[in-house]
Amino acid sequence: MSDKRGFTLVEILAALGIGAIMLAAIYSMINLSQKTSSGIERRVAAQQDEKTALELMAMEIGMASYNPLSISDLTLWRSSACNAVTPHTTYKGIQAAAANSITIQMDIDDMGSIGDPNEIISYNYDAGNLYITRATNCGPAQPFLGDTATSGRTRTVRVINGDTGIYNPVIPVFRYFDGKDIEIAAPVTSSIPDIRRIEITLAVETEHPDPNNAQRKRMVYSTSVIVRNHVPAI
Repeated sequence: MSDKRGFTLVEILAALGIGAIMLAAIYSMINLSQKTSSGIERRVAAQQDEKTALELMAMEIGMASYNPLSISDLTLWRSSACNAVTPHTTYKGIQAAAANSITIQMDIDDMGSIGDPNEIISYNYDAGNLYITRATNCGPAQPFLGDTATSGRTRTVRVINGDTGIYNPVIPVFRYFDGKDIEIAAPVTSSIPDIRRIEITLAVETEHPDPNNAQRKRMVYSTSVIVRNHVPAI
């Protein structure tokens, strides 16, 4: 007669308890890995959007005053944003230059006139909505970086240059320098012809907090632009 014994209730309960602990540990590791991966993806997406926006802004602003035909007709440059009547005899290629907004113009079609698509470009930082808009040729401003929820699209970053709770004093999006690299106080008006370099700075934070620490990741990128052909009109 064989002497075979099964597991006792205590042994079964102990095994179940150990199994539950192991499963909980595995779940915690998987959950942590997923959170880490999600946080990295959000930070990478924010970095890509910010860098791409900065590169495009630098490229377009660097084209201010572009005039390949060297046309001397001063009616080529307008005196104020979207003004097609009064020629601008001094502020060639830059219509407005403020700390958080800029309007530039160029003659990219070589036709000796301003008004074709993308020849007048305005960037404006909306500190209230934490985003930057871009407008072309007197058209409506469109979300450019840090899109708002009202557009129906999900944004990856919030532009926080003007957030006094984070930066005090705030970080201007645009800074202007003359030929001696001396900063010109913004908003620049009569000194617009003296502008030779424009510094662009974007401070952003991820729209969604990092799942690991519930904190938004913050990044600041900056670049300088030597304005093309920007000299006082003669």
